[in-house]
Amino acid sequence: MALPDVQSWKPNATFKLTRVGIKGIKKPVCIERNGRIVNLIPAMDLFVDLPASRKGSDLSRNAEIIEEIVDESTRQPSPSLEDLCERIAEKLLLRHEYASCAEVIATSEYFLERVTPAGKKTVEPYKIMARAIKEREGKTRKFIGVEVTGMTACPCAMENIKKTYNERYTHNQRNVATLIIENDGSIDADDLIDIAEKAMSSPTYEILKRMDEMEVVKRAHENPKFVEDVVRDMLKQILERYPDLPDYIMVIARSESLESIHKHNAYAERITTVGELRK
Repeated sequence: MALPDVQSWKPNATFKLTRVGIKGIKKPVCIERNGRIVNLIPAMDLFVDLPASRKGSDLSRNAEIIEEIVDESTRQPSPSLEDLCERIAEKLLLRHEYASCAEVIATSEYFLERVTPAGKKTVEPYKIMARAIKEREGKTRKFIGVEVTGMTACPCAMENIKKTYNERYTHNQRNVATLIIENDGSIDADDLIDIAEKAMSSPTYEILKRMDEMEVVKRAHENPKFVEDVVRDMLKQILERYPDLPDYIMVIARSESLESIHKHNAYAERITTVGELRK
């Protein structure tokens, strides 16, 4: 018995929809980075546009594609998370013949080995983000991003206390720095993590012994920064580390301080292109 294809029916209100799909699907995938296989469990969002002539999108096809990609990535790992997103976007356009554009977003926990100031090895958590937008008749745009938690010390309180009491005290707090950049093939997520971490007053660590703790606090207070400073320092480092990036490359830099003396957070952001930053 043939069942009705309700998704292909004409809708009552005939408007095109920009993004239709599924969000938050989690599956294990394999990425090959620097000669080693990295296992990730990203949360993925998959979308296609929907023409005005169709009532719905065939969402089960999205889930089927994810299952295929999981199987393929074990046998043939992608070189990056954004390349994996591109492969999924290509499959979306093949399966959704009525769509003109596909978009895939993936976010995953990611771990790197670090060394504390006293020389103790530790594995630190970060977040990596990837996005691919593919047009049927055009090119694919890919983005890679990171979210890094560090620490900032406030320069305003420090200068006022120094002026009043001749002491270098200030408040400090965790800072979450986000850096997203359009990838022309030359951008590495590990580099972006380094850039974001260096832009803050100090990195933070899961394990800190007494000597480590003293050194982290000392370094942070020797390098006080506003949220604005964190964003500007990330942008400056992007231009220094990637001097040959094309002008059209999009960059998003954000900094949010989880304020210790306020009940609110402080926030700064810049959305721009490399060409604009060079002016």
